[in-house]
Amino acid sequence: MALAPPSPETRNLIDGELVEASNGARFENVDPATGDVLGDCADGTKDDALAAVAAARRAFDETSWREDAALRARCLGQLLEALREEKETLRSIVVHEVGAPVSTTPFMQVDDPIQMVAYWAELAESYAFERRLEDVPYLGQPQGRILRREPAGVVGAITPWNVPLYLNLAKLGPALAAGCTVVLKPAPDTPWCATHLGRLVAERTDLPAGVVNVVASSDHGVGEILATDPRVDLVTFTGSTATGRRVMECASATLKKVFLELGGKSAHVVLDDAKLDKALAMVGTTCVHGGQGCAINTRLLLPRSRYDEGLAIARAAFESWSYGDPRDPRNLQGPQISRRQQERVLAYVEKGRREGARLVLGGGVPKHLPRGFYVEPTLFADVDPDSTIAQEEIFGPVLCVIPYEDDDDAVRIANGTPYGLSGSVSGGSLERALGVARRIRSGTLSVNGAQWFHVDTPFGGMGQSGIGRENGREGFEEYLETKVMAVPARR
Repeated sequence: MALAPPSPETRNLIDGELVEASNGARFENVDPATGDVLGDCADGTKDDALAAVAAARRAFDETSWREDAALRARCLGQLLEALREEKETLRSIVVHEVGAPVSTTPFMQVDDPIQMVAYWAELAESYAFERRLEDVPYLGQPQGRILRREPAGVVGAITPWNVPLYLNLAKLGPALAAGCTVVLKPAPDTPWCATHLGRLVAERTDLPAGVVNVVASSDHGVGEILATDPRVDLVTFTGSTATGRRVMECASATLKKVFLELGGKSAHVVLDDAKLDKALAMVGTTCVHGGQGCAINTRLLLPRSRYDEGLAIARAAFESWSYGDPRDPRNLQGPQISRRQQERVLAYVEKGRREGARLVLGGGVPKHLPRGFYVEPTLFADVDPDSTIAQEEIFGPVLCVIPYEDDDDAVRIANGTPYGLSGSVSGGSLERALGVARRIRSGTLSVNGAQWFHVDTPFGGMGQSGIGRENGREGFEEYLETKVMAVPARR
């Protein structure tokens, strides 16, 4: 798949206008595959963020946006068409600034996220925002009630760098369909996935000025403004658990609604009656996109009775794994997003070795990829389930193989981290595998290789993996408030 160099919009979108930063500053955007500077982007200031919040507040309070579902559906349809027409430009942006392998872009990175907008456009018109409840008696007289769902208001959306186009659209889509207005703050590592989206909103849709604002910035304090400003009614954040705690802390002063999709340490439990070749056929996917996915299985739990057999299959998969230049369609693993992230992953590898895990494969910078921010596919065996690498999210191409004694022990280990985002169970008996899956505290689970991800599937976690759900009707309703109005009973 040939890729033209990206030619993105690099200005921010505030109150319907594409603008430079208020102080004229710009910041560099680095290609993680080479370490070279791709270009730059408007470096939004705190004043820019405040202007964006004011625009979103005004658009929510003074336009018909929150009441006009037909307008919302039409605008989302226009955005969908613009995204489809700009798909190859967006693909180039994603591969270059994210380092996402081009082979993965038809799925989570570009094509599927674009198509998801159709779901939100349809839901904008089909959702029953108001319904009559059954009449009930009160003091001997029948009473009527209307339950009404209304948009939450101004949304502050803070997105990460690993699947930025998807997450920008996964937050914008339902928020706009619900009637909210939005200020989008993308990660500074991947600003163009947001700023180019801002151009499509401004130039290709009938969205009223201020309904969507995009403020790219190298200053993380801009995100804190969205969490603290009383004019923002809801803040949605996807990223690390540590940052999610900070967002929640900042939002607590104004008691705004918070939706957080945070880290994970997902376990793949392989039961002793599983066909190991089939169960472990996709074990290398721990390394897809450099392991930079919150729902990726990073712990492999093997029954002690079949441990050596399973470990040999995992090793063979990692040895044959193709990785390198994200522009090469043969590769499923590219670089880490930055030098800092590369060093973070390597530090975890070193900690795993110091704490006694056996390094089977990888663990360093590949010799054939001296430029860019690559880490070898890394396989650890004999990992203590309470060790650092088995407890903390590494966000790199690192798999921890852990032995277990029986089903109860497997469930205990799977549930033995602060997280509860995703996971898998593989077994010869579907009934038994489902029984184990039901005991694992996790927001999503794959049983015997089945795939749960879809725009209509609510996604989110338990424990320190977050609060709320993204996608599906449940994700849409995160952007709604509930009102009940008492009315005279039916006669």
